[in-house]
Amino acid sequence: MSAVNAAGWRPEMGPAQHPAHEDAPRDTASGDRGLMLEEPLIFELAAPGGTGVDFEDIAGEVLPGLAKHRRAAPLALPGLSEPETVRHYTRLSRQNYAIDLGPFPLGSCTMKHNPRLNEKMARLPGFVDIHPLQPVSTVQGALRAINELAHWLITLTGMRGVAMSPKAGAHGELCGLLCIRAALEARGDAREVILVPESAHGTNPATAAFAGYRVENIPATADGRVDLAALKARLGPDVAGVMITNPNTCGLFERDMKTISDAVHAAGGLVYCDGANFNAIVGKVRPGDLGIDAMHINLHKTFSTPHGGGGPGSGPVVLSEALCPFGPIPFTELYEDGHLTLVEEETAPERHPDTFGRMAAFHGQMGMFTRALTYILSHGADGLRQVAEDAVLNANYVLRSLEDVLDAPFAAAGPCMHEALFSDDDLGDGMTTLDIAKGLIDEGFHPMTVYFPLVVHGAMLVEPTETESKAGLDRLIGSLRSLAQRARAGDQTLKTAPHFAPRRRLDETQAARKPVLTWRGDAAA
Repeated sequence: MSAVNAAGWRPEMGPAQHPAHEDAPRDTASGDRGLMLEEPLIFELAAPGGTGVDFEDIAGEVLPGLAKHRRAAPLALPGLSEPETVRHYTRLSRQNYAIDLGPFPLGSCTMKHNPRLNEKMARLPGFVDIHPLQPVSTVQGALRAINELAHWLITLTGMRGVAMSPKAGAHGELCGLLCIRAALEARGDAREVILVPESAHGTNPATAAFAGYRVENIPATADGRVDLAALKARLGPDVAGVMITNPNTCGLFERDMKTISDAVHAAGGLVYCDGANFNAIVGKVRPGDLGIDAMHINLHKTFSTPHGGGGPGSGPVVLSEALCPFGPIPFTELYEDGHLTLVEEETAPERHPDTFGRMAAFHGQMGMFTRALTYILSHGADGLRQVAEDAVLNANYVLRSLEDVLDAPFAAAGPCMHEALFSDDDLGDGMTTLDIAKGLIDEGFHPMTVYFPLVVHGAMLVEPTETESKAGLDRLIGSLRSLAQRARAGDQTLKTAPHFAPRRRLDETQAARKPVLTWRGDAAA
């Protein structure tokens, strides 16, 4: 028997049998569809004078000096009772997608399940209630936890030191490049160029440019990896280093990484590795053994903290022996008696004289550190190795299950790593990656990463992570197979998908260029 997906479609059905071809159900008077309610804006729900709390009139005069700040008219805030407010936000939450509802197959994002134990530990009073301006003597336990995490990161990567303060991936990239710049300037070697392969993360060239470098691309080979000959040919006295993503954004391991590092070092440059895909090799490969000088680690990816919507994030940067003296402050220093001290600017000249300075106001993201350390201690070294193995196994299961219905440009090159890459080639006339992604919403899934990496036309990058079961992957694979077959059959309903979501397909170009983000009452566009 064939599995029936969320829309009632079976692979053996012809396109005319798909439910979307049936007559649409009659619209309801309210606009609601079962438990999927048509929710107005909170301003539209408000009633004049409505409120969930009654306040007595405030007696007395305005304090001297504050009269000029007195409001001339009431704030135009929505007035709702408490049940109206609670119901509004509860109904909105039902229109959202979350990792607790299903997989986030976003390639390059590692959106895995976050164990609840992590959250419990992060909410312990000694972690959740501390303040960055407390005296160091009152946060010894927090510093010890940070140091324990730092020790694990150094051990897992085979590096010499780690800067904990960077707040996320791109912030970590900047930290690593500033370390490289400081190291080169210390030896009187002002270089201007950073080489970035086509298969690197999109933030890499932006970070290099922000750090003041001129960016030059290195092409990829036909099998999706760095063109070693082209890279070697470009190395010279003006090249400060290379920013390389390994495993790369095509989901492939850079097999020539050690050779690349040796060539860059021989030319006087340094090597930055983007660690966003560390989940594929954690416990299996130590970047330090491959000649890496600096690499950020996305704690919110590899070590399971949920992320999205701009946060939370944390991007510690591990450093080689060559770059450790130039790392940022603050950092924790561990004494032989077990006492930890936070090295700040006033003490850095004696203990960290070559630091390039400060990356952030404070030491880092305590909640992220606590979750990541809990995750690491829960798994141990052997468990982390299995994390990588299971993530790679799941991605290859997806790749091989779909390569007969979706173009997989690098499938012939061998197994992938933690993510499977497909393209919209062979989908049929006029059918695109966007149609597959929007159709996947109708199937009850969050879409995969689309149109990235740019080296593949109409890219679809699927990263299942290790926390998805085979049964869950089979559901996702079944839906993707169905969508690919419908596209090849010319099913035009995909061009207007999604049909079963709270909102139909948007004009994404206009949404990006002319967003309406402010409520203006009757004048709202």
